[in-house]
Amino acid sequence: MAERIAATWAQRDGVDGVEFTSAATSTEELGNPIDRRAARELREHGYDADNHSAHQIDAAEIDDADLVIAMEDIHIAKMRAMSDRDDVALLSDFDPDAEPGEGVPDPWYGGPEGFTTTREMIERAMPGVLERVRELQGATRRG
Repeated sequence: MAERIAATWAQRDGVDGVEFTSAATSTEELGNPIDRRAARELREHGYDADNHSAHQIDAAEIDDADLVIAMEDIHIAKMRAMSDRDDVALLSDFDPDAEPGEGVPDPWYGGPEGFTTTREMIERAMPGVLERVRELQGATRRG
């Protein structure tokens, strides 16, 4: 969900030249399309939910990214075990109203309301994410 929301917000806000990707730290859903409940939530709120296939993140993808954002602490731990990168952030770190370390819980095992909560949490973090992307783009242009 976060990938699709971020891409939509970036396009809407004129943040060009950025690619958002989504990757799992586990293998359970590899190759599967987006969860039907997540797809419904995204579509109901104007986001694209088509053409997604789950893939597992690896060290090269982590190391090649300009910004790596995780949903929960367990994802950070798994990525740090794959890569020496120490600047992986929680999505909730970009939400000024979130509790430190809060993370965004996985709605998979609950009902549809969990997907609404997840979407809302992602949206609250988007201004901060896009601000960080702009900072990184500026640093790249200067550097």
